[in-house]
Amino acid sequence: MCKLDDHVAVAVAGINSDANLLINSARLFAQRYAAGYSEPVPIEQLVHHLCDQKQGYTQFGGLRPFGVSFLFAGWDKSSGFQLYQSDPSGNYAGWTATAIGANNQAAQAILKSEYAPSMSLNAARKLALKVLKQTMDSTILMPEKVEMCEVARAHEVPSEQHIRFRMASDKELEELCGLANSATLPTS
Repeated sequence: MCKLDDHVAVAVAGINSDANLLINSARLFAQRYAAGYSEPVPIEQLVHHLCDQKQGYTQFGGLRPFGVSFLFAGWDKSSGFQLYQSDPSGNYAGWTATAIGANNQAAQAILKSEYAPSMSLNAARKLALKVLKQTMDSTILMPEKVEMCEVARAHEVPSEQHIRFRMASDKELEELCGLANSATLPTS
């Protein structure tokens, strides 16, 4: 999980060195946009820019394509909260809930049956851990092997446009993993 800007987070599946290069490029693009326009970059514009870069490496011989998929989660004033998935070829699509990486098809099947747009943030956290528990190779979900972040409205600032990126604390992960391991994760 990485923070691209205050309003955008990204999850990575694939070759970490490729991801690091692309994440640095995305951060630079976001900062240049903010400096030039005095506002945060729109999420889809950031995703489109990065996917153009990824797709460019698939066009010519002698260049190895980037071996990384991304999940971008963010908020902008024109479209609100958004989730985009990009694959190594540079294709991207918007989703309400999706997964990348190993066993992503099983994860997507669970999300398709259990995700609801009206879910609370806490219910969404529990569903995410349930998906991880049911699709990971290990039988026990351990907090030191899980990262979780959220891009959400900041409750401490009474502005709809104040969004914050926050990583889940070790204590929160221990609690959620404990619930997932005991199979008592109601998602309501």
